[in-house]
Amino acid sequence: MAKILIVEDDPTIRTGVVRALGERGHAVATAATALAGLQMAVAEQPEVVLLDLGLPDLDGREALRMLRAVSRVPIIIITAAGTEKDMVRALDAGADDYIVKPFGAGQLDARIRAVLRRAGNPEEDAAITVGGLSVDPRSRQAILDGTTLNLTPREFDMLHYLALREGQVVTKGDLLTHVWQIPYASADKTVDVHLSWLRRKLGETALAPRYLHTVRRVGIRLAAPDGAATP
Repeated sequence: MAKILIVEDDPTIRTGVVRALGERGHAVATAATALAGLQMAVAEQPEVVLLDLGLPDLDGREALRMLRAVSRVPIIIITAAGTEKDMVRALDAGADDYIVKPFGAGQLDARIRAVLRRAGNPEEDAAITVGGLSVDPRSRQAILDGTTLNLTPREFDMLHYLALREGQVVTKGDLLTHVWQIPYASADKTVDVHLSWLRRKLGETALAPRYLHTVRRVGIRLAAPDGAATP
């Protein structure tokens, strides 16, 4: 069971989400405006906040920035705005996950469990060193052999996700789900394109990898180059 705050102005959606989450054992509080939600988040100390972007008194993204400034509570955006630009802006502003309306109760519950697992693991906030590569999620900087890499937010998120799983094979579906927050599609080339850009910045290619190793028909594995020990 988790203590959840829903900041949503639509009473029908609020009622439906409260009922669905209550049936799954969660304790749910609600607010219909951004300011009321901010006050409740500080006073009630929820474990997860579900935040709509289309609020009547304050833009949801501004509410997100204000909440993130005073709390590390996991925040899941629930909104009808489902373009990649909307998602990127929200995730870069501090959201932990993003769900586009309409969504099922099962998916929402799974997303809540996922952000709670991540929030319960302080190691995900620690800098990670793999060979000569250092990835720091707090400063959102990646340094390779003493040089800071000029990564886009999406490239950094991908690199951090892979670094957390050093030595493990990560599928493209995992990357799309956890980095892009979208379902995996077998014909999607998004991951391939971003991996190509990331490899270039790491000074490697798919044919001559140093850190990013393709496991054919399975996925990608991040590992230190041969001869480079990980501290």
